[in-house]
Amino acid sequence: MHGPTPSGPRPSRRALLRGAAGGGLALTGLAAAAPGASATARAPGARATGAKVRDLTGPAQTGRFGAPWTDLGIPVRCPDGSMLLVCGDTFDGGGVGGPDWRSPVGLRSSNADPAALTVDGCVGGGRAVGLVPEGHEGGTTAIPSDVFTVGSTMYMHLMRGVIYRTHHSDFWRSDDNGETWQYLCQWPGDQYGGQFQQKTYAVADDGYCYVLSTVFNRDITSGLLLHRVRQDALGNPAAYEPWGYAGGAWAWGNPPTTVTAARRWGEICFRAMDGGYALSWLNMAPLDLRAQFFPLPTSNLFTTPEQTTIVPTVPGREGGNAVASPYGGFIVPGSTVGDLHLAVSQWYDAQNYRVMQYRINGLTR
Repeated sequence: MHGPTPSGPRPSRRALLRGAAGGGLALTGLAAAAPGASATARAPGARATGAKVRDLTGPAQTGRFGAPWTDLGIPVRCPDGSMLLVCGDTFDGGGVGGPDWRSPVGLRSSNADPAALTVDGCVGGGRAVGLVPEGHEGGTTAIPSDVFTVGSTMYMHLMRGVIYRTHHSDFWRSDDNGETWQYLCQWPGDQYGGQFQQKTYAVADDGYCYVLSTVFNRDITSGLLLHRVRQDALGNPAAYEPWGYAGGAWAWGNPPTTVTAARRWGEICFRAMDGGYALSWLNMAPLDLRAQFFPLPTSNLFTTPEQTTIVPTVPGREGGNAVASPYGGFIVPGSTVGDLHLAVSQWYDAQNYRVMQYRINGLTR
C-alpha cells in the first residue's frame, strides 16, 4: 500500500501503518558518474492508448479470501502453470487499515492467460495468509518488489522496515508454486546509498538474471543501477556483479553507476520479453507510468524512448488509460510490446484500494 499522492484527500499512510514515512537515505554521487546523467526525466514520446480489462482484487473479487483490500499484485507464472499475484499491505474488514494486516500475500489465478485472469484461489487455502513472518511491530512491513520464476523455483524480493525507511531487503525461494517460502539472504538498506533497496529481475536465456534497482522512497532522487547474477547463484549477495562507467568505458565489475537519468522512482518492473527487454515504472515527476523497450540489458537507456502507458486523473474521470492515483505497473507474463498487460494499483480512499489489469496498445520498440 504505497500509492502516489492523489489530487484529493486520503487517509494518512503514517496513521494507517503506525509509522513515519520519512527517511534519511542520501545519494552517494553515483548518478553523476555516467555520461549524460541528469536529475530531470526526459519528456516521454507519443502516448499509447489503453483500457481497463478488469479489477483483479476488491471485495467482490478477493473478499472471500480475506483480502478485499490489497495492492501491487506482482504477477508471476508458477511452474505448475498458474498465475500468482503477490500483493502488498492487505486488510480485511471495511477498508484500508482494517483488521488482519498481512504483507505479502499470494492470490492465485488457475488460468495464466492474460485474457482470462481471475483470482480463484490463494496461498493459505480458504484465507490468504502472510507468505513470510512479519509482525508489523512498530509499523514495519514487508513490501514485495519482485517475484519471478527460474525453472521449477520461484524467487521473491522484499523490502523490510517502516514504509520508505528500508532497514534491509531480503530474498526468498519457493519450490512448491509459492505455497511455502524459504529465506535465502539479505542486503543492508544503505547499500549503494540506498539504491539497492528496490530490485527487479529479468530472467535471461544466457544463464543470468539482470537486476535493476533504486531507492525505495518516492521523495528521494535515485539512480537506476544494473547488476547481473548467475541463475544458480541468486541467493549469494557476493555473486551480484555491477555494471558501471569508469575510465571512459562501461564494463561489468566497475562500481555501479546509474544507467539512466536519476529521478524519483516508484515501482519498477524489468522483464525479458519479445526477444529483448522491457522496463515499466511509476514516474513521480511528472506523475505517470512509463515503459522502455530495448534489445540488451546494457542498452543505453539515456537515449531509449520513454513511452507513457498510464496517465493520472481524478476520481470520476477515469477512462481509457487514465487512472486516479495509479501506481505499480507490473508486466503480466504473456505480454508483448504490441499487447502489453499491466497490473496497476490504485489508492485514493479507504474503499478504493485495489489491483487492476490494464491492456496498453500503440507501444513501439
